[in-house]
Amino acid sequence: MKPVLLALMFLSEEHIAQMAQTFEVVYAPDAPQAAAAIAQHGVRVVLTIGAVGLSPAQIDALPALTLICVLGAGYENVAVAHAKARGIVVATGAGTNDDCVADHTWGLLIAAQRRILALDKATRAGIWRTALPLPPNVSHKRLGIIGLGTIGKKIAQRALGFEIEVGYHNRSVRTDVPYRYFADVAALAGWADFLVVATPGGAGTRHLVNAAVLDALGSRGVVVNIARGSVIDTAALAAALREGRIAAAGLDVYESEPAPPAELLDLDNVVLTPHVAGWSPEAVQASVDRFMENARRHLAGEAPVTVV
Repeated sequence: MKPVLLALMFLSEEHIAQMAQTFEVVYAPDAPQAAAAIAQHGVRVVLTIGAVGLSPAQIDALPALTLICVLGAGYENVAVAHAKARGIVVATGAGTNDDCVADHTWGLLIAAQRRILALDKATRAGIWRTALPLPPNVSHKRLGIIGLGTIGKKIAQRALGFEIEVGYHNRSVRTDVPYRYFADVAALAGWADFLVVATPGGAGTRHLVNAAVLDALGSRGVVVNIARGSVIDTAALAAALREGRIAAAGLDVYESEPAPPAELLDLDNVVLTPHVAGWSPEAVQASVDRFMENARRHLAGEAPVTVV
């Protein structure tokens, strides 16, 4: 008899079929379906994402649960301490979509700095370059990264091709990188031309980028968020963009998601994408494969590849 897997996020038919080779898959990609599934099935493994998570109450409602896996790196809404107290293993997909997220970060940054969307709109309207303001360079600037984990390091690596100076804020200094460390986010923003948010979400980083940080970034600064929407104060960001206190923003995540950020929709100095920085055929397949390997190891009595 196959162990029961409860999947709490969107999955393609192909990936459900891949998982069904090992598991009896209970697919519950929304809250009502999840509540019904938890009540009715003897779930051994849960697959979730950081934004959905798994609460203490949900964990307690699953007496047969032994493994929680996150399809991605973030696990901010998974009750990790509660799970561990019950002897439940928690594992992630860390490292499977780093390149995809770093690539997307630079797409957002370049589009925001070079005003790509506004220029596309102007071109379609027949407006020639001499009637438009000049978009500034990307190269030879300063990039500040909030959170120099594996994704942050990939973003920094790509900056070198633009001959950009890199600085970072982290919980502690990294000894394996040559970049300048800032103990304070506002100080990093004051130094940087571009500020990229690549830190984990959760209560500890909520509104880490606030009005004071945006003011420090300044009127020619660009902020990019590919981490979690909660890290940036959306109201403060909207005000800074409208008042010209920063130049532009590129956001793949926002506090209102999956609903779009209403405060930003009428602004032409914002580039928005629907939380897809880590989504590509290659990255999603790698994440699913990592889950399958983590689950295989766990069910065989071994440690998963990426344990929290």
